[in-house]
Amino acid sequence: MKRDRLRSSGSRTARNRMCLDFANLPFAPGDTVRRAVSWPELVNFLAEKRIVSAERGGELDRLPETEPAAANNLLLMSERLGDGLRFASRALIRGSRVHREWIEPINEILRVTEGHDELEWDGGAWRMRFAAKLQGLEWLLAAVARSAAELIAAGAKSGVRQCANPNCQLLFCDDSRTHRRRWCSMALCGNRSKVAAFARRHGGGSERTKAQHA
Repeated sequence: MKRDRLRSSGSRTARNRMCLDFANLPFAPGDTVRRAVSWPELVNFLAEKRIVSAERGGELDRLPETEPAAANNLLLMSERLGDGLRFASRALIRGSRVHREWIEPINEILRVTEGHDELEWDGGAWRMRFAAKLQGLEWLLAAVARSAAELIAAGAKSGVRQCANPNCQLLFCDDSRTHRRRWCSMALCGNRSKVAAFARRHGGGSERTKAQHA
């Protein structure tokens, strides 16, 4: 099965936390419309983040055909995780309380994914890999849940932000030197804002010129 291309460009445009890239999956840059995350898209995310190997990704691609109930359950679990993470992140941005019900999907996964980190040679370098104690499907979301827990535990120091484009729902972690990053991507929403501002200035100047010659 050919995998869907990831809709969200947040992870491709700047360094970001894994959990925020995960939370961004249902959205496209500069778009308020939320879309359902497909199974191929979820598997593609896991492969991109190197949570699963290429071989394991191929096995997961076939899961909706071989074990449709298991695949659907994991999609529902990932949806709850993403929703809770988005609510919690926006609370951090506002400086308001993070409610327990938003945290529960994160803890639900952490509770069932006992395991440990270990170093694994990938052919070119050593990398950190999470080795699950049990090989249920829930462990596939363990790294995302741990990333989310670390973000929320950091509180106001997490640096989580939402794109300044009012039509964009993408979240990002501001690790810039000045901590003044505003856009999910300068090439996308940042550039759109500059173009819109130029158009407003150009249009306003034309109207003033017309009024002076009226």
